[in-house]
Amino acid sequence: MPKIHYKSVEEIELIRESSLLVSKTLGEIAKVIAPGVKTIELNKLAETFIRDNGGVPAFLNYSGFPYSLCISLNDQVVHGFPGEYALKEGDLISVDCGVVLNKYYGDSAYTFAVGEVSEVAQKLMKVTKECLARGVEKAVTGQRIGDIGYAVQEHAESNGFGVVKELVGHGVGLRLHEKPEVPNYGKRGSGIKLEEGMVIAIEPMINAGRAGVKFWDDGWTVSTVDGKPSAHYEHTVAVKKGKVDVLSTFSYIDEVLNKK
Repeated sequence: MPKIHYKSVEEIELIRESSLLVSKTLGEIAKVIAPGVKTIELNKLAETFIRDNGGVPAFLNYSGFPYSLCISLNDQVVHGFPGEYALKEGDLISVDCGVVLNKYYGDSAYTFAVGEVSEVAQKLMKVTKECLARGVEKAVTGQRIGDIGYAVQEHAESNGFGVVKELVGHGVGLRLHEKPEVPNYGKRGSGIKLEEGMVIAIEPMINAGRAGVKFWDDGWTVSTVDGKPSAHYEHTVAVKKGKVDVLSTFSYIDEVLNKK
């Protein structure tokens, strides 16, 4: 069994740099999301921006994944392929991005609305973002993995939404996916204890309808079983005493969206 790699203060700062490059990349994506834009164009933009800033796209060729971004549309939950699809008014687009910089990984995701989206989609985005915030709040020493999952699950289900259980958050550091796994469901007080030096990616994947998912024949794309939309938000965080240290940020995205 691989052990948890507890990070030094110096390592956490390197992961922060990687995570900030991911955050800035998602900010660049936010600038160009609009009806008519092909998802492959977003992928090219991200790869160029990451490389121009000294990083390497973490997802490209990861276990054979052929792109720099995971772009999941509407009922797709995660791991969707960028392609020739042109975005249209009312689409939900979840963009997951990872980079390697100075040997350390950063990972973050955000769900964007293309133009005006349905009321259900608006509520789904809002609640999923709130689920992330509630999960992140629990990432302090003395809490347990189950406390994060419980906070996410309770908020999603109390709003009538389904919590994806087949896919989970994870440790981040010298590898994209490290121990421990961080489920978006769980019991309070269960699971391993959170300790200083742990760096984890918390990433609620919440469905507007049923919790169930189906896996596509491409070996990657995951979508909802009922065809209803899904949303995905993710932060990389360092566990600290008293208050979590969020290493990624949505501030670059917010800046762009507030101007639109």
